[in-house]
Amino acid sequence: MAKMELPKGFSGQRTFLSAVLNLLSLSLSAASLLSNHWFVGAQKVPKPLCGKGLATKCLDVPVPLDGGGNNTPSQEVVQYSWETGDDRFSHRAFRCGLWLSCEETVEEPGERCRSFIELTPPTQREILWLSLGAQFAYIGLELISLLLLLANLLFPGNPGCGLKLSAFAAISSILAGLLGMVAHMMYSQVFQATANLGPEDWRPHAWNYGWAFYTAWVSFTCCMASAVTTSNTYTKLVLEFKCKHSESFQGNLSCLPLHHQCFLQQPSGAAQPRGPLHGYHQHPDQPIRSVSEGVDFYAELHNERFQQGTSQGLKEELAGSSVEEEQC
Repeated sequence: MAKMELPKGFSGQRTFLSAVLNLLSLSLSAASLLSNHWFVGAQKVPKPLCGKGLATKCLDVPVPLDGGGNNTPSQEVVQYSWETGDDRFSHRAFRCGLWLSCEETVEEPGERCRSFIELTPPTQREILWLSLGAQFAYIGLELISLLLLLANLLFPGNPGCGLKLSAFAAISSILAGLLGMVAHMMYSQVFQATANLGPEDWRPHAWNYGWAFYTAWVSFTCCMASAVTTSNTYTKLVLEFKCKHSESFQGNLSCLPLHHQCFLQQPSGAAQPRGPLHGYHQHPDQPIRSVSEGVDFYAELHNERFQQGTSQGLKEELAGSSVEEEQC
């Protein structure tokens, strides 16, 4: 009989790799969610009026109050700025994220931050809320997938349970990747609409993608790589199980339609097992409904057969020793 064993070392390495990729994706996605560097650029704003302590270049011109000549005693000093063209504007840096938008102030050093939700046009706020909801769902599914992979690594004794954990982890990672991709695209659309239709004192003159934007897409890439690795591990284990399962019945092809019953049939000369197997020996007519159940069943059956083989070997050794003593 072929041994119904599943490889543990190679699948364990793949599971560990999937967990590392998932943890990296979770960390990057959380960092990008809290960051205000999704988009960076500069805003073109007019310089403030002439005043004390400002860098604006102004020219003082005395103007008489009564409209007379320059020799009249009552005069007022009027300040004129001789800067023209683009010199009348200042470029201040800004950065924007999912929650806040911060720009430099001209009057004094520092930044002024405003809520990005308030800057968004009313027609785009629903899309922004959907994007935020998808971001939280993305992180939540990544966390669930990471917990499933860690449980698979910490409890490797049950191969059937390991298959189930790998399948659910792969599904969670795939769903998380799809939600993350949709969330990133929706937020990019909302920002572009806000840059064109937002408040005039906020609209950026030039903008580019920040490090948080690239971090979010690297997180998506790691998430999908983890999903592919986990799915590959699950598929490999299932195919190896089916291959070894079919090899164990090559000697009796007529029993293949009812392989779960034929596999339980004991040879006429074989010793009966000392105790029943759990589950399937109690219900021999119940078919195997899933691969994970089959893995659990064949692992248990292999252990039972191994115990039977050990006991038979001991009996043969005892019989051989007794024969030798009689000959002596």
